Amino acid sequence: MKEDILAHLDHPAVNSGVFFPRPDPGYPLPPGSEEMSIAVGQSVTIWARFHPADRSLPTILHFHGNGEIAADYDDLAPAFHEAGASLVCADFRGYGKSTGSPSMRYLTLDAHPVLDAVLHLLHGRGHTGPVVVMGRSLGSAPAIELASCRPEVAGLVVESGFARTLPLLGLLGIAVGLIGLDDVEGEDNEDKMARVRVPVLLMHADSDMIVPLWHAERNHESTSSRTKKLVVIPAADHNTIIARGGGLYWGSIADLLSKL
Repeated sequence: MKEDILAHLDHPAVNSGVFFPRPDPGYPLPPGSEEMSIAVGQSVTIWARFHPADRSLPTILHFHGNGEIAADYDDLAPAFHEAGASLVCADFRGYGKSTGSPSMRYLTLDAHPVLDAVLHLLHGRGHTGPVVVMGRSLGSAPAIELASCRPEVAGLVVESGFARTLPLLGLLGIAVGLIGLDDVEGEDNEDKMARVRVPVLLMHADSDMIVPLWHAERNHESTSSRTKKLVVIPAADHNTIIARGGGLYWGSIADLLSKL
């Protein structure tokens, strides 16, 4: 197995051009929700927000997009509950209340202790439903990483996710050739999808100019799952996919969850 391509792209010029962290503004937790602090390395703590539903339902471990923080999803937690799942939304290093600095390498590495902590919490609280990982945009990398190699994961949802990293960096204006990274090799999202055998839902906006639709098509084609679905949201772009998706967006998630 090749090393993760993100490890080879862990360069200051890449990290500064990719990540746009925001601090937590101190939003109060919704009633019944709680925060989680997760140690992931040397003096680095990831914070997440847990919005529980019925203990028999699945739990979605959600990795958000760039420029977002876990607290942004407080208002969406009821929609995830309506779709049939508890929700845990985790930040990245340097985002929200999480410490450390965002890094391409740790984008996927930190996902493993985060999943371990979520599993421990759910077990301790008596939750019996399966765990699904979900990633939006930048968060597709840790979600696909976990679905490709962790047997505890029962399903994968990728929303506005990418298949190949180098073309995405080019669209972001990062001249990888100038820093000697244009020929790096390693496992990319598309490669990891070949090892994903759990049910897969991919959702993508038809007019996404940040992560073009072909990324979702490549991930859909690459997965080894026998239960896979690509849902294209019409008249939407990268940042309006949820609002424009409406019933198609949430209904697709509910349909995946009902089949676990």
